[in-house]
Amino acid sequence: MATYVLVHGGGHGGWCYQPMARIMRARGVDVYTPTLTGLGEREHLVSADVDLEMHITDVVKVLEFEDLRDVILVGHSYGGMVITGVADRATDRIGHIVYLDAANPENGQSLMDVAGPMMEAARVDGRVVDGVELVLYPGKDPMGFYGVTDPAQIEWMKTKLTPHPWKCFEQKLVLANETAMRRIPESHIVCTETLPFRDVETLKARSEGRLWDVDTGHDLMISEPAAVAELLLRLA
Repeated sequence: MATYVLVHGGGHGGWCYQPMARIMRARGVDVYTPTLTGLGEREHLVSADVDLEMHITDVVKVLEFEDLRDVILVGHSYGGMVITGVADRATDRIGHIVYLDAANPENGQSLMDVAGPMMEAARVDGRVVDGVELVLYPGKDPMGFYGVTDPAQIEWMKTKLTPHPWKCFEQKLVLANETAMRRIPESHIVCTETLPFRDVETLKARSEGRLWDVDTGHDLMISEPAAVAELLLRLA
């Protein structure tokens, strides 16, 4: 049985993979959808200590305590930062890495380095709460940022989106095992909307041509769960 670990992006939680995970499990694969500290149902754990490194550790601990191996590790958006760090820390447990319309960082880069203008826009409505700078506050219409247009999906998301500690986005990724980590096969699934802003040829070279685009917005696992699930299942 193939095992998938799906890592969410900024402001989300494991909940965002519910529709897609149901489809995948029905096809006979094992799916884990951890929520990163301080987000989703773990929002009560937000503190000044929550950063990129903690989120990497969150996922590494899932791999270790569930004794998962040969995992297909998927990261959406900010989750691309997280899964790159996880692959570096737990290289022997990862069989494939999938960047789902995600950040593709190099060693020493932060999400601000990868997607500066977008992250600065996300910071505009930020607030400091108990000494923690929080951004991506779900407002009246947060879907412009996530590319979701279906009214029912929008209402569902509004009840679950949470603010995200800014520290996660400015902390630089440190890779200690990069040579081995880069040997892990990778694939890229992007939304058509962001395709013009990506270095497609480089991504194809790194993934041996495994780059697919889905005609939807950024939160493609919500707006097109069946299409994304089918692409992920190909890798099993």
